[in-house]
Amino acid sequence: MTLSQSSLIPVIAAFFGTTISAFGVNAILRPAHALSMFEFDYPTSAPIKQLVDYLMIIYGIRDIYIGIAIFSTTYYGHRKALGWNLLGLAGTAFVDGVVCKMNGHGEWNHWSYAPMVAILGCLSLGALDFA
Repeated sequence: MTLSQSSLIPVIAAFFGTTISAFGVNAILRPAHALSMFEFDYPTSAPIKQLVDYLMIIYGIRDIYIGIAIFSTTYYGHRKALGWNLLGLAGTAFVDGVVCKMNGHGEWNHWSYAPMVAILGCLSLGALDFA
């Protein structure tokens, strides 16, 4: 059996799908807490706070969408599509880290899991199959 057909890939992918979806729900329901994961200060001014809260809803829906994409491709057994979804998540985490680095700190909150997701995506795509 090749690595891309391992039964562990969908299980681990579901874990990442659940985690990213939970981040999304958190961003919608608790924007101040979600913003703290980026190590950004939550605004005190009412108009800016409202803008940030609205942007966190957009961010939250993005994360929920990524989770649903991972769940659906896992459920239907589309390993290559799952691999691309996982690579998309890894890219998203990388860019989130870049934004944090631009702010001066917090990048490793995102960069710490991006390589794991990228490797899982490569595994699912069959890029590491040697037969």
